[in-house]
Amino acid sequence: MSQATIRFTHTDIELMRLRLSLSPGQRLQAMLDARALLVGMIRGRLRTRYPNLPDSELNLRLLEEIERARSVKPWLQLV
Repeated sequence: MSQATIRFTHTDIELMRLRLSLSPGQRLQAMLDARALLVGMIRGRLRTRYPNLPDSELNLRLLEEIERARSVKPWLQLV
């Protein structure tokens, strides 16, 4: 019988301090900017992988990938 090990991801304390100094609106904007960057990166990777795919199909694949990622809990992993 194996023992499960719980691993937590590293928290960047300096980044947390920076975020605390932002106003709520600035925090929201930073979150939206990060989301736009991530969606753009996923879209670019999918476009490279499927260069002839119409935009509507590419958008569906993007949404599928986002849904799949939501089911993963990166902050806690059982090994």
